[in-house]
Amino acid sequence: MDIHVFSIIFSSLCIAIGAFGAALAQGRAISSALEGIARQPQVSGEIRTTMIIGLALIESLAIYCLVISLILLFVKW
Repeated sequence: MDIHVFSIIFSSLCIAIGAFGAALAQGRAISSALEGIARQPQVSGEIRTTMIIGLALIESLAIYCLVISLILLFVKW
């Protein structure tokens, strides 16, 4: 097999695993935040702010996976 085939396979795996992990983490974060707001509505502003920061960090990890997969696809060997 050629190195280009391996780069396509590994870039596909990178973006698939990265997207799946990010989606799972975002779902759990939002679920936990909603549960916390339902239990203590008086601190909903603080929980929402922390959740948004956490979601931004999770999404940045997904974007890093995208960048790595694009590098694997378009690098010239």
